[in-house]
Formats: sequence, C-alpha cells, structure tokens
Amino acid sequence: MQYRSWSRITSGVLLSVIGAVQYGTSKVFYKIVPHFDAQELRQYLHQVMATFSKTGKDVVMVVDRSGIHRAHKLDTTFDHYHGTLRFHFLPAHCGHHLNPIEGFWRVMKDAIGAGRCFADLHLLYALLTAFAEMDIRSVPAKNHLKAACL
Repeated sequence: MQYRSWSRITSGVLLSVIGAVQYGTSKVFYKIVPHFDAQELRQYLHQVMATFSKTGKDVVMVVDRSGIHRAHKLDTTFDHYHGTLRFHFLPAHCGHHLNPIEGFWRVMKDAIGAGRCFADLHLLYALLTAFAEMDIRSVPAKNHLKAACL
C-alpha cells in the first residue's frame, strides 16, 4: 500500500487503491481513494474491521515497512480495536512473494493499465470489482509491483 504518481498524467483525477487479500479465501478487500495518506488508511482499516470484527478473530495484516504503515497517526486506530487488529511487518528487503496482495496489484495494473484515463468512475469501479473477484492464488508470484495507482 503506497501512493505513486506518473508524470505523464497531465489532466483528470489521480486515484489510488488500498487493498488486502484474505488468507485462505483469497478474497480481495479494496478501497479507491483520492490520495493515499494515514487518514485514508485509517478509514480503510475501520472498513476491514467492520467486516471481520463479527468473526471474533484477530485481524493481522501483512505489510511492508513503508512509512505509511508505521505512521503514528494509526496508533489510535489500533488502540480502538484493543489488540484485535495488528500489522505484521515483513522483513526489510524481503521478496514481494511473501505478500499476497502484490500479485493482485501486478495483474490489475497489467490489465487495467496504470495511468490510464477512464471516461467515468463507473467503468473504473466495474473493472476493479471484476479483478477483486478473481482468485489471487492463480496469480504467479513474480514481477510484483508495490502499488496500484490509477
């Protein structure tokens, strides 16, 4: 989860996608945001917890060591869930093959096209929904990209 922009985009709205994959089911949970910052990540975490708090199980999200994942602004969100939500940080410079969302980002960017312009947001949402329904386990774990920013 990180924000990226490309200089070839000269007009329109640049959007980012925050996402995670559920182990076992390979279900993708994503949110489209106008920019990726700690506040957007906090809202996304609340969205994830609204779904998983009903299970009575802890939620552990595997993340890299980017600054956004270590932001102190997230502390209140973690405190709110009393230890039932936590991040598991991957070792520095480890391969992306350890994080299942990376395959989804690669396939999504290859198919939808990073930096591509859409006529309207409905088309973007339709494409993202189709990709979110795919089985992540079938995505090869090579050439992973870190972000999906459209």
